[in-house]
Amino acid sequence: MSVASEVAEITLRSLAVSGTATLLASTWSIPLAYLLARPGRLRSTAASIIEALVGIPTVLLGLALYMVFSRSGPLGFLQLLYTVKAIVIGQSILVTPLITATAYRVLRSARESYEEMALALGAGGLQAMAITLREALPGIASSVIMGFSRAIGELGVALMLGGNIRGATRVLTTAIALSVSMGEYELALSLGGVLVAIAVLVAVAVRLLGRVQGP
Repeated sequence: MSVASEVAEITLRSLAVSGTATLLASTWSIPLAYLLARPGRLRSTAASIIEALVGIPTVLLGLALYMVFSRSGPLGFLQLLYTVKAIVIGQSILVTPLITATAYRVLRSARESYEEMALALGAGGLQAMAITLREALPGIASSVIMGFSRAIGELGVALMLGGNIRGATRVLTTAIALSVSMGEYELALSLGGVLVAIAVLVAVAVRLLGRVQGP
């Protein structure tokens, strides 16, 4: 397999895995963020805990999930270890605090600005919620994009749960680590260039969405 075709294969797999993990995490992170944005001391405390979990080391999470998915672990019977599904599950858990914490801040601000005003003007609960979500949509989209950036750039979860199997579970970060260790610097630089390009595109997307959200 040529370098170009291998880079393309690994890149497509990385985009698919991290994209799926981000979408999966968004299905529960955004509703959770909306609930946390409601008034209440307990919700505020829970939000602080989730914000603290944003910086959880990927290796630590990978180790914990490895023990869960290993043959002797509680979910070993599912035979998920060293599969793409395991990476998706791991990355979705990894980005959940980030998406939740960033969406929480956006939704809290939108709720204070729009939901309370809508309720005061006679809107129903569902109408007020719809207005809040509509106004917060650019910020929520930015949260999801940042979650994707975190997922595609992590190494520990992908390596420990996927095993870096060529043609099956190898993604950009694990391929770069392996290529450097084997002295295949041409492939490592090519993969690194792709990863940097994706990171730049993600940063541009977040910036553009931030402008849309702004006044």
